[in-house]
Amino acid sequence: MYSLLSLIDTIVDLYCFTLIAYVVVIWLVTFNIINPWQPLTRSIINGLSRLHDPVLDWIRSVVPSLGGLDISPVILLLAIQFARNLLFELIA
Repeated sequence: MYSLLSLIDTIVDLYCFTLIAYVVVIWLVTFNIINPWQPLTRSIINGLSRLHDPVLDWIRSVVPSLGGLDISPVILLLAIQFARNLLFELIA
């Protein structure tokens, strides 16, 4: 049982790290620090977008708009941490 919990925790960690990478890449594109038209950059953005946009779009549809500020990644990270803590409490 512990090995399954460890695997789930590792997958959740990877998802959180890729979410943070996605937010950083979007900021870099927004501030024109990296060129989004390069093939490597475009493939990284597309891959991260396909991984995270379905969940983030659902959160964006539920949470009201705050102007130009998108807090959906923060809400997703908080929800993931809450679910992780709840899982560890139920197992332990």
